[in-house]
Parts: sequence; C-alpha cells; structure tokens
Amino acid sequence: MGHIDKVWQNADKVLNLFGKRRLSAKKHYRGVIEKGLAKGKMPDLIGGGMIRSAGGWTAFKAKSRQKVHLKGDERILGDSDFVKFVLEAANEAIKRRYHLQALGFDFEKVLYRVSKLFDIDVQQILLSGKQPLRVKARSLVCYWAVKELGMVATEVAKKLHITQPAVSKAVQRGEKLALNNKFSLTD
Repeated sequence: MGHIDKVWQNADKVLNLFGKRRLSAKKHYRGVIEKGLAKGKMPDLIGGGMIRSAGGWTAFKAKSRQKVHLKGDERILGDSDFVKFVLEAANEAIKRRYHLQALGFDFEKVLYRVSKLFDIDVQQILLSGKQPLRVKARSLVCYWAVKELGMVATEVAKKLHITQPAVSKAVQRGEKLALNNKFSLTD
C-alpha cells in the first residue's frame, strides 16, 4: 500500500477517512479491506455498477431489446449518467492537456510561468528549502505539472528533488493557491 503512484487516486483523501495520522489510517484501511476480502464473493456486488443499476442482467437485456442504450465502462461503478459524467470529465482533461502541449507547455515552461508570477528565479524554485515563497512556487509548479500537464507525481518529484508524497501535498496546496489567487497557467 502506498508504493505505486496513481494520478487518478487521491490516497491522502481516502486515508483521511480512516484516521488523522497516516500510519493509523493505513492500519484501519487495511483492516477494512481484509474484512471485505474475508467475506469472499458477494453476489450483490457482482456484475458491475451499470448492470446492477439497471436491475440485473435480465432487466439490462430487456432494456437492450427496447433499444434503451446505457453508457457503461467496466472501470467505473455507477449508473449511466454518472459514467457519462466521469468519461466527459476525463475527456475534457485530455483535451486540455493536448491544448497545452500544442501551446508548447512542458515542465520547464511551467517553471518559467511560476517564476514570473512570483518574481523568483527558476533556480530558486528548484532549490530545497521551506522558505514560504519557494514553497508556494513549488506548490503551484506541482499542481500545474500534475493536474494540467498530466505528469506523474514521481516524475515531478525527481525534477524537484523532493519525495512523491511531498508532491501530492504540494498539488493540494497549489490548487488552493491557484483558485484563491485566480492564477492560470496560460495567462
């Protein structure tokens, strides 16, 4: 647990549901998962969200014969509207990433943009340290690199010489910073 970086998964948010301290939250989370595994296969949880939402295989087949088309994706549990919403949001993010790439945005251009916003040299952003301005700048770099460009947190961590968990926390700080100050990557 916690060894593989998944951009789509907010591990900190999930763990916060299980405790305030990371270690105890992990233990509690692991306990919940182990209890679920001990129950074995549960028929009411088999078949995917879309089929279950449709009322089971019989109802699903009946709707198909009636030409009622449901949107589904085996990776997403939920009803047809929810699946559409998730897929549209993912598609928007991909379109935004392609647009930014077409504009020439990469990690270095993000660094440059942040250096101009904070009037700080790029090299200062790359240095270690917890000076408030440097932390804010790195947080915004992490947010834009991960959320806007779709970079993996471990890749950003290597470039900034910090840990992957530090990048994850910085992404959250950077998002708040961008929203509160109305910072935009493309302005």
